[in-house]
Amino acid sequence: MLGPVILAASRSDRMRRMVSAAPVTKSVVDRFIPGETVDEVVPVIEDLTGKGLDVTMDVVGEDITTAEQAEAARDAYLELVERLGDLGLGTRAEMSVKLSMFGQALPHGHELALANVRPVVEAAAAIGTTVTLDAEDHTTLDSMFAIHDELRKDFPQTGCVIQAYLYRTEEDARRLAASGSRVRLVKGAYKEPAAVAYQRKHEIDKAYVRVLKVLMEGSGYPMIGSHDPRLISIAQELAHRAARKPDEYEFQMLYGIRSEEHLRLAADGHRMRVYTAYGTDWYGYFMRRLAEKPANLRFFLRSMVSKG
Repeated sequence: MLGPVILAASRSDRMRRMVSAAPVTKSVVDRFIPGETVDEVVPVIEDLTGKGLDVTMDVVGEDITTAEQAEAARDAYLELVERLGDLGLGTRAEMSVKLSMFGQALPHGHELALANVRPVVEAAAAIGTTVTLDAEDHTTLDSMFAIHDELRKDFPQTGCVIQAYLYRTEEDARRLAASGSRVRLVKGAYKEPAAVAYQRKHEIDKAYVRVLKVLMEGSGYPMIGSHDPRLISIAQELAHRAARKPDEYEFQMLYGIRSEEHLRLAADGHRMRVYTAYGTDWYGYFMRRLAEKPANLRFFLRSMVSKG
């Protein structure tokens, strides 16, 4: 019930100021966002990969209002690529990007976002890894998919994200599954109207399974973005039915959520990738983590009460 309220708050400047000013906020944010700079997250990457986990790195930030900010976001990712190259992890450490950070919402935003993200994709390919384009709200998706198609002409390993709660996603999945692309399936974490998205949890879960079945039976590389034990079990069964080998799909979970499950899946021979965000503009990302799961919100509220 509180999810839509929290998602609405994620766009509120007033709530941003209140949450950012709360004394307890930083200690709770650290659970989901382990650092603000590349120097702070490199040890985290080394720790996770040393435990047999893979990572996808996200420089947080979405509210870009100028072309200069979009270029700064590009440069932040290029700095990350340079450091990942030093680690020599190849595809074990990839990147996730939100095109809104690269100027997608600005005038001529589609062209600007493509121009800014292309050097990042090129640099990633040069060190033997790749980039996944995150999905945002439904109004941005046609642009995101068009940029994805354009990038894959030269970098076919470029991935993208689809969201189970949108009605359009089954059709998107059929197109992507046939193309051999890398596709991360998530439930969805934006406040979407009933005209375009399922609103009830059981409807979203059913849609997730239908879309995952399409991906598993296709020729692409499915990336299962979920912390739900039931959906993880279903994914394993669908992979078995599709005769997929362990290196032909992977699980993805967020840093700081169900960390023991990350290790269990890796120990069982599954490829397990941890979505790890860092940076100073953490508010929108943090609020969506609270909205996704009641336990996350309870954790935050308990911390606020206990620390007075």
